[in-house]
Amino acid sequence: MKEFLDNEYNIRNNKAELNLNKLDPIIVAKKYKNEFISLICALFAYGNVKQIVKFLNSLDFSLLEENETKIKLELNNFYYRFQSNEDLIQFFITLKRVKSLSSIEDIFYQGYKKNRQIINGLQELLEFLYDVNSYRSKGYEFLLGKIPKDKIKSPYKRWNMYFRWMVRNDNIDLGLWKNIDKKDLLIPLDTHTFNVSKKIGLLKRKTYDFKAVVELTNKLKEFDSHDPVKYDFAIYRLGQEKII
Repeated sequence: MKEFLDNEYNIRNNKAELNLNKLDPIIVAKKYKNEFISLICALFAYGNVKQIVKFLNSLDFSLLEENETKIKLELNNFYYRFQSNEDLIQFFITLKRVKSLSSIEDIFYQGYKKNRQIINGLQELLEFLYDVNSYRSKGYEFLLGKIPKDKIKSPYKRWNMYFRWMVRNDNIDLGLWKNIDKKDLLIPLDTHTFNVSKKIGLLKRKTYDFKAVVELTNKLKEFDSHDPVKYDFAIYRLGQEKII
């Protein structure tokens, strides 16, 4: 299994894997190499990949540098699936406020450094994001996700994908963050990764939840304890392309 996974990683770890025929939201993030823009790309990465990329390419990310009045004006006619125009406006305003106070990595690190747990870094970051903007709606809270507490159920797929992008550095991922160890990353468990992992015997758990994330991550550590999440993109593609 290790030989198979290492081979798949080596095949997929090239820039040719990201093109107009093999779309992925990271294509847009790679244009800018910015942690704030990358977060927008990651959190809107749900649904049909063509629609995701089309929507992301329609956004003017320079608005993160503008005042809140201009953000409201320019994004008034933009929306995406579960997010209304107001949800999108407030998300940009939230990120603009965060940007004026700190970096996303520094906020995340404050929680992560306590015991080197990704989930604690996420808790710190989400608390910060919700604190800088009192706006709430169903679509806005779906976009950001719930603050992880004691009993964690969500796989936090989009967030774990974002952390993978930021921390890992190869031909796919961006490697913009320098203070987080890639060995601590959690697998961004989407339906493709979940189904493929069950089919090839990497995952026994039948429920798509946080426990499945931990189980699969620990299994992948058996193949590479220093970089278990490196296999994520390859496993995802095996499912997306219906190879498995």
